[in-house]
Amino acid sequence: MSKEGLFEAEGVVVDVYPDGRFRVQLENGHNIIAYTGGKMRKNRIRMLAGDKVTVEMTPYDLDKGRITFRHKDEKAAAMGTQAQRRQFRKYR
Repeated sequence: MSKEGLFEAEGVVVDVYPDGRFRVQLENGHNIIAYTGGKMRKNRIRMLAGDKVTVEMTPYDLDKGRITFRHKDEKAAAMGTQAQRRQFRKYR
């Protein structure tokens, strides 16, 4: 389906399921199952419960969606990226 028929909604991740799936509660109170979009999976963007996200949904199935964007947290931005992120090194 083309992207013209899709609409976006904002919500909060409630539960994290295996295989990149999440239960998201939308602003209107509706709960849906959403999966991580391809570019988010490719760039290894991780999400936790409580993260605010943007979800794309098709009008044909309002119970499923695709997460397209994770909104940055205000308190994380105030702490700085170095304080929040740890470096992991590969050992060969």
